Amino acid sequence: MRFGAAFWINRTSWPALREACLAAERAGWESVWIDDHLLADEGDPTDPKLEGWATLSAVASVTSHARLGLLVAANTFRNPGLTAKLATTADHISNGRLVLGLGGGWFEREHDAFGIDFGGGFGERLDRLEEAVGLIRRLLDGERVTHEGRYYAMHDALCEPRPVQPRLPILIGGSGPIKTLRTTARHADQWNGYGPPERIAATSEILRERCAEAGRPYDAIERTVTIDAIVRATEDEAFAAWADIARRYGLEGRTGSDGSDRGLSVGGPVTAVAAYLDGYRRLGVAEIIFTFRDPFDLETIERVGELRAALRS
Repeated sequence: MRFGAAFWINRTSWPALREACLAAERAGWESVWIDDHLLADEGDPTDPKLEGWATLSAVASVTSHARLGLLVAANTFRNPGLTAKLATTADHISNGRLVLGLGGGWFEREHDAFGIDFGGGFGERLDRLEEAVGLIRRLLDGERVTHEGRYYAMHDALCEPRPVQPRLPILIGGSGPIKTLRTTARHADQWNGYGPPERIAATSEILRERCAEAGRPYDAIERTVTIDAIVRATEDEAFAAWADIARRYGLEGRTGSDGSDRGLSVGGPVTAVAAYLDGYRRLGVAEIIFTFRDPFDLETIERVGELRAALRS
């Protein structure tokens, strides 16, 4: 099972973020991820916030081997043709290390602030995502695309140069059983979800059904999971560290849009954290992605090797 480090880029600076990403790569994290919002989605929306694609390209230029991606790019922000070009450019800057993470978009406040169409509801945004991902896949694969669809039009569009990777992987984030998982089954190489192992197990079974409907092998899609985890000598120390993060970013008592708890997933000694992660390993999850917020948790970042060894023992 791989380990990924996701860095949320509000209330941070480029030098601090750069050093955290380099520390993660040195420590052995297999992937580095950046979030994609125009306003801070945690705490005060007016908190300083960097832009996702520009930041990711900068990270690509200073790292050397970790896989890279946005977790996840908001489809509402950009035309799918632009997204294909951004992804291709980042793949070249990183010498073939990009994973194209995509989601429907959910944070209405930032759309209103910047005059971006938020659509008629969550279902419509997911319909847009379905149409956009199909177009992006065709462009990345080298097709000339002419398309007149419900949401997008293209006229002899072409994405040149092609990505470095023969098939640039697409990751879809989200667990909606009707639309998101159907889009995942049709188009994605990877899926990302959030929640404890039992919730991931239930969602995985729905994804299996959607793959059968789409005529794709279930095992063709790698499953990844994002968690909040802190490694410390004791559980009390870990939860005290999380309490500081929660106060700083307004996360006390926060729940996700699906009603799931968005607090600390697991915290404490390496053995305790590894025991929790083993629940995902037993489900066949390919990658666990830890989230980090400024000031970035270097103790947890630097102990990924111990976590990996504990899972193997």
